[in-house]
Amino acid sequence: MGQQKIDKNLLDHITLVLTTLGGIGFLPALGGTCGSIAGLLVFIVFNNSAFYRLLTLLVLVTSFPLSGRAEVLFQEKDSKKIVIDDFLGMLLTFLFIPRSPLFVTLGFILFRAFDFFKVYPANKIERLPGGWGIVGDDLIAGVYANLILQGI
Repeated sequence: MGQQKIDKNLLDHITLVLTTLGGIGFLPALGGTCGSIAGLLVFIVFNNSAFYRLLTLLVLVTSFPLSGRAEVLFQEKDSKKIVIDDFLGMLLTFLFIPRSPLFVTLGFILFRAFDFFKVYPANKIERLPGGWGIVGDDLIAGVYANLILQGI
């Protein structure tokens, strides 16, 4: 993406706050891991309550268009500053999973591993344009991690 100046309006600023999880994405290292930890903390606090499930649905629906717009604003393909995808992946990992130290630890490790290794079809989905590629691979990683936890 070319380096051109983009005038940001209020919605663009809100998009950047949401997709970077309030600035977590601007950390110099481990932004995705910190975004995942934020999702983990939401799970621990809300323990699959109706709020947790509603938040997961809301993030799922909004993360695709928000991430696509943030990519344009950052002028960088799949910018590491965008961490709402890692947050969503972690929320999906723990959907309908019991809150216990074993599941919390295993879920975090599984999600981060699936996100890192991009197991099929995540490796293909990651190549899609805009928010579809940014969020899609983390969605797959979260579903894979959740299925393994459900099996346990």
